[in-house]
Amino acid sequence: MENKNKNPQKRHGAKNPMQSLKRILSYAFAKYKIAMVFVVICVIFSSAANAVGAALLGPLVTEIEVQVKMGGTDLSRVYTYVFLIGAVYITGAVCAFIYNRVMMYIAQGTLKRLRDEMFAKMQRLPLKYYDANTNGDIMSLYTNDVDTLRQLLSQTIPQIISSVITVVAVFSLMLFYSVTLTAIIVCMLFVMFTVIRIFGGKSAKYFAKQQLSLAHLNGFVEEMTEGQKVIKVFCYEEKAKERFKKLNDDLNESSYKANGNAFILGPVNNNLGYIQYILVAIVGVAIIFSGNTGAFLSLYGTIAGGSFALGLLVSFLQFSRQLNMPINQVAQQFNAIVMALAGAERIFEMIDEPAEDSGGEVMLSYGEYEKDKWAWKKPLLDGSFEYVPLMGDIRFNDVTFGYVPEKVILKNISLYARPGQKIAFVGSTGAGKTTITNLINRFYDIQSGKITYDGLDIKSINKDDLRRSLGVVLQDTHLFTGTVMDNIRYGRLSANDEECIAAAKQANAHSFIKRLPEGYNTMLTGDGANLSQGQRQLLSIARAMVSKCPVLILDEATSSIDTRTEKLIEKGMDKLMEGRTVFVIAHRLSTVRDSNAIMVLEKGEIIERGDHEQLLEQKGKYYQLYTGAFELD
Repeated sequence: MENKNKNPQKRHGAKNPMQSLKRILSYAFAKYKIAMVFVVICVIFSSAANAVGAALLGPLVTEIEVQVKMGGTDLSRVYTYVFLIGAVYITGAVCAFIYNRVMMYIAQGTLKRLRDEMFAKMQRLPLKYYDANTNGDIMSLYTNDVDTLRQLLSQTIPQIISSVITVVAVFSLMLFYSVTLTAIIVCMLFVMFTVIRIFGGKSAKYFAKQQLSLAHLNGFVEEMTEGQKVIKVFCYEEKAKERFKKLNDDLNESSYKANGNAFILGPVNNNLGYIQYILVAIVGVAIIFSGNTGAFLSLYGTIAGGSFALGLLVSFLQFSRQLNMPINQVAQQFNAIVMALAGAERIFEMIDEPAEDSGGEVMLSYGEYEKDKWAWKKPLLDGSFEYVPLMGDIRFNDVTFGYVPEKVILKNISLYARPGQKIAFVGSTGAGKTTITNLINRFYDIQSGKITYDGLDIKSINKDDLRRSLGVVLQDTHLFTGTVMDNIRYGRLSANDEECIAAAKQANAHSFIKRLPEGYNTMLTGDGANLSQGQRQLLSIARAMVSKCPVLILDEATSSIDTRTEKLIEKGMDKLMEGRTVFVIAHRLSTVRDSNAIMVLEKGEIIERGDHEQLLEQKGKYYQLYTGAFELD
């Protein structure tokens, strides 16, 4: 197959974090709007409960202080405060339990929807996307990147909401109690946020690199896993280890720098919180002993007459801890936030990739125009349809194409295949043979020229219907996890068991299938790893046979079949090709001798054309190939 000059697509983390976060939340709110509102309400109650519980500590301490000074034995008010504090904290704990459970349900449902949308988009992406991205990189979207969103939705976002509400509530109560002590806390908060900005900014850059390095590492491991047999045959183990070490070192470096900067936030802010706590305690005690409670109290002092300073100090110290706690929690989850937003950016890049154009409005029909006949269903302006019989007449008119604009693969190619003809392409690797069949399928759009199918520009034909009319046997077979019968039926999902068995018999696959442990019900896994390469190729041919397509493309269809087996299926192949237009790509020239026309390609141009006898008479490149004077590379 021709080299398509694959260039891995570069991805760089979250370019617009807030936009990515907004899109993530839109997925959650789209289906779980009521549940999300319920979560917010529960978070508010949970956060408020913590603030109220801390506020009740002041009156409790004050009441105990009064009872001690008066030598009283009436502890009813003390018990009342204890009961209220217990009830408030229990209520907060229940609300926290509920919103965490609900948020987990929302997170899993949202990720399911996101994965569904990702997979659906994958089915609509053009082949050039897969040319530019490795399988491992794409798989990393479904595993690593989606998993970072799970933590963001189920833990981080509720924590942020709770933290914001707690900070607002606690800060308001602190101002209500004492402006002086609140000013001390504000100064310490400024220092904390400065630390977060410095270390958080550094970690954000490296977390984005970490996600990209992880995707590259996964891609390499996936490639090496698939190619283990080749690695061992060519003793590539040491080189593979070197390449893995390089990728692993890159991941290690970015992870170290990302997590090193992120994890330092927690300890630093915790210690700053302790310093803040000590400062508030020292200043508060100094104010109390100075007797200047007016400096300690604010609105509460005015309302309460400036009494009970010790109880208020206890509450204020508790507020101080409660204010630091959410800030530290958010700081500690900073790495999860950045990783999630970097992963979200990569996911949305894939979702936002331009989908493959469905093509024109001409559809394929079977039996509508004439019983048991294929036809193109062409819509007319008046709403009716014109039927064009599907004959299999395919023509290239001055077609120029390159997988990338700067590198032309095909140069002004003109050819035709009349209905029922067998057209063969011969040439060196990279000459453009497979590219021609890719253009017939319209896997790629041409730069100039025109390709017609029964007189219709293929751009006017719906791509699904165009490909439904083409049966393809590729050089690289691919079998899916499922039974042998399921894999044959993949060529036409409406085919019954009898039709699949008949196709297998035509391809001479029936005999080896019957020898399998469970025959046609034998389960295939790992791309048919329990079959030989030739057996996999026979199943691929049977799949094409059952499709009953009017046009066949055989890309080295018998390359993995030995000469004896090839002779056995010749009659079946001949029967398969009867009445069909067939395009054949082959290195074995014996398989193309009976072709109506043979095209010899070189560097994207047709240098010779004619049937077998005509090309031998010309004594050109084909003659050299056939006589062994020159070999295909």
